Amino acid sequence: MTSPRPGLRSVALMRLALMCVTLLTNSAAVGNINMNLYRRPNIVLILTDDLDSSIGGMIPLNKTRTLIGDAGITFTNTFVASPLCCPSRASILTGKYPHNHHVINNTLEGNCSSQAWQKSQEPVTFPALLQKYGYYQTFFAGKYLNEYGNKQAGGVEHVPPGWDYWFALERNSKYYNYTLSVNGKAQRHGQNYSQDYLTDVLANISLDFLQYKSNYRPFFMMVSTPAPHFPWTAAPQYDGQFSDVKAPRDPNFNIHGKDKHWLIRQAKTPMTNSSVEYLDNAYRKRWRTLLSVDDLVEKIVKKLEIRGELENTYIIFTSDNGYHTGQFSLPLDKRQLYEFDIRVPLLVRGPNIKPNQTSPLLVANIDLGPTILDMAGYDVNKTQMDGMSYLPVMTGKANSSTWRTDFLVEYEGEGHNVSDPACPILGPGVSECFPDCVCEDSYNNTYACVRTVSQTANLQYCEFDDNEVFVEVYNLTADPFQLTNIAKTIDQEVLEKMNHRLMMLQSCSGQSCRTPGVYDSRFKFDPRLMFSGLSPHISKLRQTLK
Repeated sequence: MTSPRPGLRSVALMRLALMCVTLLTNSAAVGNINMNLYRRPNIVLILTDDLDSSIGGMIPLNKTRTLIGDAGITFTNTFVASPLCCPSRASILTGKYPHNHHVINNTLEGNCSSQAWQKSQEPVTFPALLQKYGYYQTFFAGKYLNEYGNKQAGGVEHVPPGWDYWFALERNSKYYNYTLSVNGKAQRHGQNYSQDYLTDVLANISLDFLQYKSNYRPFFMMVSTPAPHFPWTAAPQYDGQFSDVKAPRDPNFNIHGKDKHWLIRQAKTPMTNSSVEYLDNAYRKRWRTLLSVDDLVEKIVKKLEIRGELENTYIIFTSDNGYHTGQFSLPLDKRQLYEFDIRVPLLVRGPNIKPNQTSPLLVANIDLGPTILDMAGYDVNKTQMDGMSYLPVMTGKANSSTWRTDFLVEYEGEGHNVSDPACPILGPGVSECFPDCVCEDSYNNTYACVRTVSQTANLQYCEFDDNEVFVEVYNLTADPFQLTNIAKTIDQEVLEKMNHRLMMLQSCSGQSCRTPGVYDSRFKFDPRLMFSGLSPHISKLRQTLK
């Protein structure tokens, strides 16, 4: 079965918009072409939704791994600053930690695509800087932020600054029966595969952009797919694939998180047969949706090659957060501090990036914006971004002795003021509950972590903002599946240093977020700093760990 083309109205709108802007651009450029501008690299960012790298998410993406990873570099230690869609996407766009962009969850009240976000953060996103100062033509297609299109925040008429061509999904991921904002005008889609299957519609809109864009300016293209997010609707030609596949039975699958935060401990172990069947089926469905993403990647790469633009184009492939399917007996979701939820794939190809590379250096989603600006020749130091460019890593100009060794993960839990009907026994304050009374989130599932990856340590240190000041610490060299919380057995001096580092990162901004970590040879620790207005917290923490 052939891939769908967007409907006639979609194609007409796309081509009309492209031709209008292209004619204006070309008429201004033909008389006086800035050759330095013309030689700047093009940049493509392909962002998936809920694609893990810890439980096999990349396995179905054979073309993607070949066309991007094998042709460039694969980062093996890539993480997100928050394991939830909207805060993570805000970090990608702004290059900031959640405590600096203030998006804390997927709701309008949590600042997801709110008017406050639009006023304070959208004008300084990296696409806005690319367009304003880098003279890039910019294109967006797909899921933006979970509350985008909410009428209380401007509806689909709102087009964020920085985008010349705007094809954004209203609200959260869907595959059929959705609305796109086409440069601020609503375009509704139904459930006809040949016209409406969103992943393929995004692919074809992207191909049209590459065909009709201006040839006198570099471009930035961001394609944000719904896959593999719920409801996991595969294209019909892929609906029967992977019929024998099951979620991985890793050592942390379907076991009790005995020494973890109460929310993890409350999960029923072993899971019911119906829960296991449900998560296995979901795992297969997720993989099936990814086959259309694989096709999208192939189409974009081939189009760039046909147009002679591939060698001067960076292509970045990543995800907004990870996912879990049965780990620690949690059926399905993200939001947790563990590797399966915070670790994501990152593959990059482009100019001066040698093929078949892998890098173990620690990178985070807050680094995407700085890296893309660096690719475009923009001075990242002019921004207030917390992240750092990993372009020098990809081109061989940086190594482990000069690179960061840690970063911050932060998440603010969500709960309901009334008991969840699926789980009344737990009372109010929980959310994302399954019928067998396993809840995936709560108000006090609020935590911050220092994730360290260095030549001498692979460590995670986390504190919960709850009555216990619950602490989890994992040595991932000895315990890659995070089975044993070593908070009460690790050296006290290490705990104090990590606690100090965590507090520093939680209050950092810009350059101060890039200071040396505990396991960096340049790190300096002054215990006296820990008692400057922070002693009640330290005292309570010490009591907890005795």
